[in-house]
Amino acid sequence: MSKQGQWDSPIAFIFAMIGAAVGLGNIWRFSYVLYSNGGGSFFIPYLIAIAIMGIPFLILEYGVGFSFRDSFSNIVKKINPKFEIFAWMLVIFVFVVTIYYMVILSWDLVYLGSSFTFSWGTDVAHYFVNNVGGSSNLSNASFLLVPTTIGVVALWILLWFIAHRNVDEGIGKASKILIPALFIIMGSIIVYALTLPGASIGINTLLTPDWTKLTDVNIWLAAFAQIIFSLSMGQAIALTYASYLPENSRLIDNALIVIASNSLFEICTAFGVFSILGYMSFTHGTPMVQLITEGTGLVFVVFPMIFNIMGPIGRVLAPLLFLAILFAGITSALGFFEPMLNSASNKLGWSRTKTATILSVIGCVFSVILTTGISSYLVSIVDSFVNEFGILILIAVQCVIFAWFYNVDKIIPALNEYSIFSVGKTWKFVIRYLLPCVLSAMWLIGIIKLFSTAKQFEIVVDVIIIALVMVFALILTKINPANE
Repeated sequence: MSKQGQWDSPIAFIFAMIGAAVGLGNIWRFSYVLYSNGGGSFFIPYLIAIAIMGIPFLILEYGVGFSFRDSFSNIVKKINPKFEIFAWMLVIFVFVVTIYYMVILSWDLVYLGSSFTFSWGTDVAHYFVNNVGGSSNLSNASFLLVPTTIGVVALWILLWFIAHRNVDEGIGKASKILIPALFIIMGSIIVYALTLPGASIGINTLLTPDWTKLTDVNIWLAAFAQIIFSLSMGQAIALTYASYLPENSRLIDNALIVIASNSLFEICTAFGVFSILGYMSFTHGTPMVQLITEGTGLVFVVFPMIFNIMGPIGRVLAPLLFLAILFAGITSALGFFEPMLNSASNKLGWSRTKTATILSVIGCVFSVILTTGISSYLVSIVDSFVNEFGILILIAVQCVIFAWFYNVDKIIPALNEYSIFSVGKTWKFVIRYLLPCVLSAMWLIGIIKLFSTAKQFEIVVDVIIIALVMVFALILTKINPANE
């Protein structure tokens, strides 16, 4: 095992973990999921999903990473060498997330620059398609969206600058600056949004419960999916970060702090988002249903449209929002990048700087490919496939490997020793039986949905991704470690 870095304090680890968890999904996805899955009644499956999936699995990742103090690929190999290829498949899939995540961050960077002059104009949808995200017209794949391409290169340089340093000097320091700044900015936006005329219209629309939805299995699946993606669960991020923890760490307590912070952030942000949508509905008579959307449509079309009519305050809120998204995205991107960086460095015997440099160049090249005139279409294809096909089934595989082939009884003493809270038989039951079943069912439903609606071009992209992941996972598995 190569020498692991170490956090200089528990707060560095907590901020880094909050940074990895709090990302774009918390800002532009959760409010739509909450609204479209029963409003206030969605909190019941949401809290249950946290209790039986989010908390148990995050504690598992902390326990395994802390106990082994090694890279994800090495840990899985030590448990059973036959399983090493699964570890490489997961970290490569998560690296692919970094690649397209940097493209989305580049869109945000372009909008951050535009927010000072409102250069997106009055036709904000046209601006996004022609200057930033492109469209689904395949004939547009022949050219690059130059502002997005430049943004991608700049962001990869920034990611490398932070990630190539020792974990505490790089990620630790960056997180201790960016996370408090993110919370202050978003807190300011939310507080102001709640004072806007019509804010109550938005919040009532968001929270009005539909109790009949609780009998719909899709609502429960949506709650579990939100927890998985919101916490970046099972993506080897928490496990890798926990491997840098010093002795005497309160593992369970830290897990609960991160989960609580993540949930409070996305719930409060949902209030802010719908307050702003309510303002638009109130001042311009636009029905809420016409404004409510998620992802790029919300952030890059609806919000600029609202900022356009807000007057001077819009000139303040717009840069703040896009800056907050940038901060949230950078800390999450660092989390996605770390498992591949740590595992590759340990496997190949390279320095952290050399590994970060090579991976950043590779990542940047693939990100640039995603900045063509069909950028947003490509990103949506890759995002759906990686999350619904790749990562979801590999989380279930991890449950089986850690609970059955390693035996989680071994990590319970380390988990309970310094923590105020403790785990035991109930936690083991959830990890061994409940989670693998739930995750496998979600994977099957997701795969059926994914491929039943996929177009030919989308299937081709999916096949290319799985082929690349399998080839590189096999190569990295077969390489003899540098320290052997």
